[in-house]
Amino acid sequence: MNTVAIIQARMASSRLPGKVMKILGGQTVLGHVITRVRACLSLDEVIVATTLASHDKIIIEECAKYSVRTFRGSEDDVLSRYYHAAREIGPDLVVRVTSDCPLFDPQVLEDMLRAYYRRQEAGQAVDYLSNTLERTFPRGLDAEIFTFTALEKAHHAATKLYEREHVTPYLYLHPELFSLEVFCNPVDLSHHRWTLDTQEDWTFIEAIYRALYREGNLFSTQEVLELLEAQPELMAINAHVRQKKLGE
Repeated sequence: MNTVAIIQARMASSRLPGKVMKILGGQTVLGHVITRVRACLSLDEVIVATTLASHDKIIIEECAKYSVRTFRGSEDDVLSRYYHAAREIGPDLVVRVTSDCPLFDPQVLEDMLRAYYRRQEAGQAVDYLSNTLERTFPRGLDAEIFTFTALEKAHHAATKLYEREHVTPYLYLHPELFSLEVFCNPVDLSHHRWTLDTQEDWTFIEAIYRALYREGNLFSTQEVLELLEAQPELMAINAHVRQKKLGE
């Protein structure tokens, strides 16, 4: 089964413009995300899907440093961007990851893909599996897995603005059309916020990288949790930040 991860990335951001090119430990946020996603052994390829906007040329240049394939498409219709990026390769399975998650854990994705493959081998058709429908992982370890067939159906059928902008709502909001599976963590860690969307998030993530990052070392979720247990004041940095809701 050909499995491709598509990382969506752009420079425009309403709350923290240019966040994917901010520097952490000598590398860009985007570079860390690419490296972490690539560390998932079950993936056949990783693609970065950015926009046709001139200010996103820097993303293409950054991806070249990592020898990662890129695709340029619509800035606002991200569903279209995903569909056409995937169509160029024709994978069986697509993984959606966003570029604002520099604490992304490849082992979580590996476990999710293995769970998906086990269901397939057991003859259970699954169109969409994610760890976001029921949140038990820290926000920032998000991953969604769906078939190219499901992506194609969504691309042709989705009409609402939020369905086009956020890629997968048409899938998980139509359980009558698609087979959905939830991937849960044994322990509920959903109160943790590890994504990069605001200046407070940046301050938090910088602190994590200062404490744990060493070149060539992909520190784990468990290491972050142990750090936060030892220094609980770090969690307060961005605990108040509200995640934007669908359609905002």
